[in-house]
Amino acid sequence: MRRPCVTAIAAISMTCLATPGAAQSLLPLPQKLVPGAGSVTIADGATVSAPAPATAAARLLVEHVRTARGLRLTVTDAAARIRFEQDAGITGAEAYRLIAARDGIRIRANTPAGFVHGAMTLVQLLSPDARTGQPVQVAAVTIDDAPRFGWRGLMIDPARHFLPMPDLRRIVDQMAAVKLNTLHLHLTDDQGWRFEVKRYPKLTETGAWRTPPSTGGPAPTTRVGGFYTQDELRALVAYAGERGITIVPEIDLPGHATALVATYPELGILGDRPPVGNRWGIEPYLFNPGPKGIAFVKEVLDELTDVFPGTYVHLGGDEALKDQWQRSPVVQAQIKALGLKDEDALQSWMIDQFGTYLQSKGRRLIGWDEILEGGLPASASVMSWRGEQGAVAAANLGHDVVLSPGTPLYLDRVQSNLPTEVPGQNVVSSLADVYAYDPMPAGIPADRAHHVLGAQGNAWSEYLVTPAEVEFHLFPRAAAIAEITWSAKDRRDLAGFLPRVQRQTARWTNGGVTVADSAFAVDFAVTGTRGAALRANRVPLTLATQAGYGTIRYTTDGSVPTARSRAYRAPLSLTPGVTVRAAAFDAAGLPTAAVRQFDTARAALLRRGSNDLAPCGTGPFGLRVPLTPDAPEASPAFNLNLFNTCAVYPAAPLDVAGGYRVEVVRLARNWALGHDGGKLRQHYAVSPHGELLVQFGCAAATKAQDAGDKTAKPVAIGAFPLPDPASAPQRFTFEGTLPKTTGDQDICFQFTSPVSDPYYAVASVQLTERR
Repeated sequence: MRRPCVTAIAAISMTCLATPGAAQSLLPLPQKLVPGAGSVTIADGATVSAPAPATAAARLLVEHVRTARGLRLTVTDAAARIRFEQDAGITGAEAYRLIAARDGIRIRANTPAGFVHGAMTLVQLLSPDARTGQPVQVAAVTIDDAPRFGWRGLMIDPARHFLPMPDLRRIVDQMAAVKLNTLHLHLTDDQGWRFEVKRYPKLTETGAWRTPPSTGGPAPTTRVGGFYTQDELRALVAYAGERGITIVPEIDLPGHATALVATYPELGILGDRPPVGNRWGIEPYLFNPGPKGIAFVKEVLDELTDVFPGTYVHLGGDEALKDQWQRSPVVQAQIKALGLKDEDALQSWMIDQFGTYLQSKGRRLIGWDEILEGGLPASASVMSWRGEQGAVAAANLGHDVVLSPGTPLYLDRVQSNLPTEVPGQNVVSSLADVYAYDPMPAGIPADRAHHVLGAQGNAWSEYLVTPAEVEFHLFPRAAAIAEITWSAKDRRDLAGFLPRVQRQTARWTNGGVTVADSAFAVDFAVTGTRGAALRANRVPLTLATQAGYGTIRYTTDGSVPTARSRAYRAPLSLTPGVTVRAAAFDAAGLPTAAVRQFDTARAALLRRGSNDLAPCGTGPFGLRVPLTPDAPEASPAFNLNLFNTCAVYPAAPLDVAGGYRVEVVRLARNWALGHDGGKLRQHYAVSPHGELLVQFGCAAATKAQDAGDKTAKPVAIGAFPLPDPASAPQRFTFEGTLPKTTGDQDICFQFTSPVSDPYYAVASVQLTERR
């Protein structure tokens, strides 16, 4: 008989039989796992002992086991059931060995970080299921483990929307749970300066605060923002350090500098004082690279490095439009005096100044891959976000690199096309997409592979307003980043990962974290057009989940589906009027996501929400934005194309529907488009604030016009003057009738509002049946 497995052995393809729930616990996968004989039971009141280097790890073990399993462990100096033991024979800064045997559990390491990682593995072994408060039987096992990469990170952006310190701590705590070890804090940008600099107090007195952008009506006057004191950040550094996490601070320059110039205009280029930015995108304001500016940054770095003791300091370098430098005689004279080729070379020179200064303090500079432009200083490392090309180029030149490509590691992107997605970039980066990514680019040869430090996911916060929305975007994709950076590539397997991430989701939820269920939620699709379903009085409905994990079960009587409900095996054929409720269930009979529902009533089939509409022409709905840019609580989300405010109701059944009601929402026009401003599609307005045009064929006409055919014209079926945004409500409706014809046809909703007015979007379209 084969001995029972412990957690995750099955996922590592060991030849053994997994105990119930065992293959669903360890995340990330350990490097080596060998089963032993027998088991050990850990119950409430079990004791823990630890030498001095492991006291923080022991305390974390107690805290996480209480949260994840509901068991109270007690730290003692006496002989204990769970023992941390220092072992000089275990090499590697983060390596550990865990031994579970009949007489107890030992965690061996030679560094505090190794002890923390061993403790987090034990937390997972002690919470393989949802039996809160009950003893846990752990099968005998020896785990020898160490990470594949040394940089396993997340980037959080409190510059756009300030994130309170308790929320940062909660994220740090749950990063540690899956052995992530680097938190990159983006502390300055156009919209706020979050790091207290004692030599320059106005940076936070003024630069940390801004007014919200207007959606119409009187301009908002309430300030939003905040900053971290140096003492608060020192405490966060210590808190993270106890959890094996290093914080990498970022001061962004020479671009994204509006908050700086708003505070100290003499550190800008033109001498003007803009307000602290409240637009997303790329502002023109640049840092002054003259002697005063260089001295200023060095003084900031003095204080920054005093607070953050880690090796790396991030100095941005991204998206710096050089127009202000190009128009400044002083900057142009500096370029000439330094013998430089152009503005890109000036940025490279500047980066080299700061890199050399940081080296003198025992630190290293890292920046976004734009710092390659103009030549990469010898002192710099590169974080590659515009694909992998920057990493490949830098590594081949002998520089260390971190992989953070927008596709798929920008975690502010939505995780699915479900209507329950919160605001973010409206480009899907699914859990599976992140898990499939390998941080070792093919273009880096083996003899340069050591320059790849690792990878991180970035959660930019332009559209992530609340802490819950930040967490929704981070988790569970943080689990995928943890595994692709810790575990051996050849041991990764999506099918084995999904049940383990489900178990980790339960732990995160117990820890108070908001976790997205997008990968596991049921989505519904009507086969064919909705018009065909209405004509046949029969709705062919398919149910699916993005991950394909678990068994979908559903009800049609209004009840909540359970593990005993009918299993979905094939597309349904329903009479209109039925509401289908569904969820997927795992092998243990637990739901993998919240219940979703689909209403097949005729009126519901004729309704399209923002998520059901299509963009006009060739441009996508690239953004999913909240009702107001600084909504303090959860907000509805609306899909938007910045360059063409137009939406399509696809395949409207014009023989069934005789009228329409369109709900319009007015949104802030708070985007700095930089050199892309010319791409805005401006429509001639024939009333003071433009119109909503309801048309047939505008999508085809837009595509034709994009291709150069100026003769293509849409067919008008309705036109509604837009109200004065200064006095009208933010949401309002228009109603009209539809011409009767056969078959299905797209209806376009095109806004012609001036580009000086707020944006408009279609929140929903309800067609009404002919009588």
